[in-house]
Amino acid sequence: MALAKTRLRAGERQLEIVRAVLALAAGNSPDAITTQAIAEHMGLTQGAVFRHFPTREAIWLAVVDWLEESLSEAIAAAIAEIYDPVERLQRTFEAHIAFIVQYPSAPRLMFNELQKPADSLVKQRVCSLLQHYRTRLIALLTQAKAQNQVTADLDEAAAATLFIGAIQGLVMQTLLAGDPAHLQPVAGRLLPLYLRGIGVRQP
Repeated sequence: MALAKTRLRAGERQLEIVRAVLALAAGNSPDAITTQAIAEHMGLTQGAVFRHFPTREAIWLAVVDWLEESLSEAIAAAIAEIYDPVERLQRTFEAHIAFIVQYPSAPRLMFNELQKPADSLVKQRVCSLLQHYRTRLIALLTQAKAQNQVTADLDEAAAATLFIGAIQGLVMQTLLAGDPAHLQPVAGRLLPLYLRGIGVRQP
């Protein structure tokens, strides 16, 4: 088994390392996850981990890259063939919540970086991820406004911030409760309130 692992291509091994971090973060503070802990979780030596990533920071950057790519893919799949901007907004919310349920350690990793005072490369990368996400939301809200689907005086930037804040608030409650299974039912009750708040007429 160990021999088979050494034959993995570099990209596959890097993905394994990213997934190991996600698994470890589910039950540990991200700051407590060392390269040694990652190696032990994977049944490798620490040197084997460093052959694929030169530093711990490089691992964390790869984790954030994976999170952004995977969340973007999940949302893209959810809104495929959907052209109504409000429905795309709803599907985006639902896909994001489903992603967090599938990967509950993802927000833990991101929150951990955002609360650090130092402006590290990883923190910058997380901030960039959030800004890209916010830009996409603003574009959807702008389309909805142009089609008279939301209130005419809607502040799209503020509405995008509220959208993200709603998800972050739900995640924080889930982290405190320690039970991600409750996230989707609660999110399902919150989404109509958000839509009503931006002026979407509910059926």
